[in-house]
Amino acid sequence: MTEMRPHFSTFRERLLRRERLIGTFVKLPTTQVIEMLGELGYDFIIIDQEHAALDRGITDLMILAARAANLAPVVRIPEFTPSHVLSALDSGAMGIMVPHVASVEKAEAIARASRYRGGERGFVGVSRASNWGRVGSVQHMEQQDSQVVVFAMIEDQHAVD
Repeated sequence: MTEMRPHFSTFRERLLRRERLIGTFVKLPTTQVIEMLGELGYDFIIIDQEHAALDRGITDLMILAARAANLAPVVRIPEFTPSHVLSALDSGAMGIMVPHVASVEKAEAIARASRYRGGERGFVGVSRASNWGRVGSVQHMEQQDSQVVVFAMIEDQHAVD
């Protein structure tokens, strides 16, 4: 890939501008496939913890590979819990995808767990998301709140109704 792609940290901004973005789900516990997708010019990947045997350790490595390949890593967490959200985001995911969101209350809880300001996201100053503490805590919180994407999957009939 010879042409320059925008940095992965601009994923949310590009999504909001409705730019054409190319991505795919990754269900294999490997970093090499992710590197290849970056070389092919993909913009993002969704690391699927819901339907694949991907634990926190391999997910962390997959996020690292995505960021190194200039891909925005999004983690489809297996279910909504604040700890699943925190694990993905602190590891450097640029977003989360949450399955089976069937109520406004659940969507609001997911949003709160994903945000610092006006939310309930737990703070850690030294993580991949904060570039290992290189940015100050206030700047880190502002960057995360402006860059992180939250996808609520409305996939159940009673939620659609």
